[in-house]
Amino acid sequence: MTLYFMPGACSLAPHIALREANLEFDLVEVDYRTRRTDTGTDYRAVNPKGTVPALRIADGEVLTEVPVILQFLADGAPDAGLLPASGLRRLRALEWLNFISTEIHKSFSPLFRPTTPDGFIQPGKAHLRSRLVIVERHLSQHTYLMGDDFSLADVFLFTVCRWLADQDISLADWPALKLHSERIRLRPSVRKALDREGCP
Repeated sequence: MTLYFMPGACSLAPHIALREANLEFDLVEVDYRTRRTDTGTDYRAVNPKGTVPALRIADGEVLTEVPVILQFLADGAPDAGLLPASGLRRLRALEWLNFISTEIHKSFSPLFRPTTPDGFIQPGKAHLRSRLVIVERHLSQHTYLMGDDFSLADVFLFTVCRWLADQDISLADWPALKLHSERIRLRPSVRKALDREGCP
């Protein structure tokens, strides 16, 4: 498998997942501005959306979108227990993956975009904060998003929460979320992925 990534971007989540699953993989870095890979090819030939992550799998097919890739990796390493296999708990995990993707990750997008009007920035940050309040309430009663069980939903949450400092938002505003992020950062897979991507 080959994961196309940008350092510190949402592609960090499947990067960590690959290490959690102990799967063999290659990494190809994509330049944010040019959308060219570190081998000089046009990334849009791999993923016409031009966004990371993309995961080229064994049969040559390419998967995109973090929740889809995380499910694929979890299912490819069932013994690692990275997502519930089926039933209501699987659906609850998918709820979290989709909430993080649509309500938290995408709340960051206009804040990072240089063309976003100044008048949107503060309302945008307020919306993001309101989404984090939901997570904070949950984590104040649970160790992980799935209760006592670590899952790839925690990895995705950790990944997007790393961007808060870029928006001058402190994790200290959400003590349970801060503790969760610190806990996830201690995992060997996370430390290795951050080191490989050159992220603090």
